[in-house]
Amino acid sequence: MLEIVVRAETGERHVRVSSDELAGLVERIGGDGDRFLVFQRVPDLPDVFAQVWQEAGGDYSVEHRDGAADRHFETTAERPEAVIAALTGWARQEAGWDSGLAWSPLNLPPAPEVPPLDLDDKEHEELETRVREALAGGYRSRAELAELAEDYLVTEDRRPVSREQAQALADRLWLERVAQQRSWQGETDPERLTRAFTALQHNGITARENFTCCRSCGQAEIGGEAGPDARGFVYFHSQCTESAAAGHGLTLLYGGFDGSSETTTAIGDEVVAALEAAGLPVVWNRDPGRSITVTPLDWRRRLVG
Repeated sequence: MLEIVVRAETGERHVRVSSDELAGLVERIGGDGDRFLVFQRVPDLPDVFAQVWQEAGGDYSVEHRDGAADRHFETTAERPEAVIAALTGWARQEAGWDSGLAWSPLNLPPAPEVPPLDLDDKEHEELETRVREALAGGYRSRAELAELAEDYLVTEDRRPVSREQAQALADRLWLERVAQQRSWQGETDPERLTRAFTALQHNGITARENFTCCRSCGQAEIGGEAGPDARGFVYFHSQCTESAAAGHGLTLLYGGFDGSSETTTAIGDEVVAALEAAGLPVVWNRDPGRSITVTPLDWRRRLVG
């Protein structure tokens, strides 16, 4: 799999696609509402991306950027094969990946300087702490973190953090986290959790990570996620994520779609078995009215973006 995320004009988001899937996405674009793709690395890096646009029957317009405005280039191609080769090479970070196309600088102006935050020490610390907490959860994108930073200190008569300042703060803390995770070795506990949830999903249990904001919303919406053959569900919401990231273990909510205690207990047994098979410690007394807890847990979720 290629360590990239691909976003389409349709709203689709594809994480870690294969080279064949990348080719299929490029060959598909061109129709109304499905004209472009944006590629980012995993983890996402500020001002590092590639993108392609095509109107039906026209040439492909391709761009890539590697940092500052003077590292933003564009080209065109008549055939999808040249675009696919370039973007696959970009995704693999191959030397000379861009040699097959004639690139030109886009000549964009440099980004304006962002003024420092006008906050007292207490507000500044509070803001950074809140963004770091959300960042440690590992599910939010840079854009979502920036939105959090922009809105966190807002009052009825004061908006102290501009959009540009919020983005700069989110990017700085994001890059700090990217640097930290370079030292992480092997499979992490959140990756074991994803492995368990993937197995459960394949076995007819609707499994969702970081699903909705709270239990009430999760219980109301999990049924809409289920396929026709789903027997039950398991999920955790964003408050559970932040608790796990803070070192308190992870609470899992589960149940059977028929609402019976017997089915709920059976689903709980399957969830526990999948978690233990993935190497995670579980606390549960088989009471269908009690949540499942994964603890102790070392919450180091690698960023995607």
